[in-house]
Amino acid sequence: MNIMNAADRTLKMVIGKLRIKQLQLLIALSEYKSLHKAASVMFLTQSAASKALQEIEGMLEATLFERTKVGLVPNAMGHCAIRYARLITTELNNFCREVSEIQSGTGGRLAIGTIMGAIPEILVSALHWLRTAHPNLSIEIVEGTSRHLLELLDGGQLDLVIGRSSVSPEPYEYNYFPISDEPISVVAGGRHPEVSGEMPFELLRDYRWVVYPKKMPLRVLLEKEMDLAGLPTPTHTIETDSTFATIAILQKSIDVVALLPTDVARMFARVEMIRILPVTLKIPANTFGIVTRKGGMPTAVAELFIRAMRERPLAH
Repeated sequence: MNIMNAADRTLKMVIGKLRIKQLQLLIALSEYKSLHKAASVMFLTQSAASKALQEIEGMLEATLFERTKVGLVPNAMGHCAIRYARLITTELNNFCREVSEIQSGTGGRLAIGTIMGAIPEILVSALHWLRTAHPNLSIEIVEGTSRHLLELLDGGQLDLVIGRSSVSPEPYEYNYFPISDEPISVVAGGRHPEVSGEMPFELLRDYRWVVYPKKMPLRVLLEKEMDLAGLPTPTHTIETDSTFATIAILQKSIDVVALLPTDVARMFARVEMIRILPVTLKIPANTFGIVTRKGGMPTAVAELFIRAMRERPLAH
């Protein structure tokens, strides 16, 4: 009860006194780590910026920044305040943009973050339907790892993510709806000799691997497969999270292999840039889905896209 009363008091004070300029100052301080520089980019005097910071710290009854040799560094409370400052200012920008789009009769805008494996079949099909239904819609697509995309979602730069919320240290902060499995294939360059029949995973021991960075799902899967096959973890690897770099490296060699989502591998195999090796993996495919922030209110366009994705059958 005491915690709720404290939260209510803070909320009333923030609603009554908080100004957008103060939120923008927090963001500027996180970027420049200097009150003088933050004030300059916001066209404020340093004394006005200092006063604004004192006001917001007074509202929260907490210090937000520590003075260090490298400048002003946010503490735990500061990081929290900055994160919500970014969310609030981004949502306000989105609100203004959406109002403008409604007034002008334009089709709106949708920013989607997606992992690589969802692009060839899942995302492209959904976008085809969406563009047909809403031809005036502007769409932004950001490809990346689930962890990076969740950071962009937290910052309000994406409307939704097609990926995995499980990679977050706080997965309960998100709504998650599974939409597809992500089968994985072992691939080599297009000049690799064709292999007839099943190829045991153990035969890959003499190949050099292009791998994803540590702790990423495909890297973890490879290490588990190696362990099940009784093989040591690959050494002298080429590490990258770039699909383009992986394909380019494979094309130049016949003794390099990698793991790729099967839908992505098939797309490149159709134009003979790579070859899918007949290797059956033992680890079950991971599932990915639609991820949104809990408590957030998707735009009307985002709701349409989410509904269309949720109503389609789970793909395998």
